[in-house]
Amino acid sequence: MGRGCFVTGTGTEVGKTVVAAVIARSFAGAGGRVAVFKPVETGLSEDGEPDHVLLRRACGSAQTDDEIAPYQFGPPVSPHLAAELAGERIEPPALVRAASAAAAGADYLVCEGVGGLLVPLTLGYLVRDLARELDLPLVIAASPGLGTINHILLTIEAARAVGLEVALVVLTPWPERPSAVEPSNRTAIERLGSVRTELLPALDLETPESWPTLRPPE
Repeated sequence: MGRGCFVTGTGTEVGKTVVAAVIARSFAGAGGRVAVFKPVETGLSEDGEPDHVLLRRACGSAQTDDEIAPYQFGPPVSPHLAAELAGERIEPPALVRAASAAAAGADYLVCEGVGGLLVPLTLGYLVRDLARELDLPLVIAASPGLGTINHILLTIEAARAVGLEVALVVLTPWPERPSAVEPSNRTAIERLGSVRTELLPALDLETPESWPTLRPPE
């Protein structure tokens, strides 16, 4: 699959799409040709900019909606249920083919997973299974606050149990005035998880030019 990363989260609403967008923009800003990919997108019936649109806008990709997100569903539910409700079936080989097609001709592929690493795309195929097939370094997006140590270490353990490389943990949104909790969490995560961490503050998503640079180690 070449270079790039697979961005996962410790759950929903932990900044995964923002982290993926910032990484994609950082690769593009360094002169790389970037392709973005989100295997299954749910929640399109809700208000707000869809994830695949933000990803495309972040790196200036010319990919179509379907090239970025081959499966798209309205309800904000787990992918396997969203497909069931729509009378469709998610085909894992089609996801791998679509990711390979997205990566063709690009220097970097930034893939954003769905929810956490053990979310089922089908009842026999998890997000983790797709990450293994794409064989990209893993970036974990997580909240910096209370409870995150357990969530991150469980995600790291689930990833390493199947041979996935955990390249980076990103804590976001990092508060302007952190309490004693957030820095302590970062230290514990780095030490117990043997992993590099980066901090990402709250961002104005309408002005990508204001975003910081964020790249996993290559």
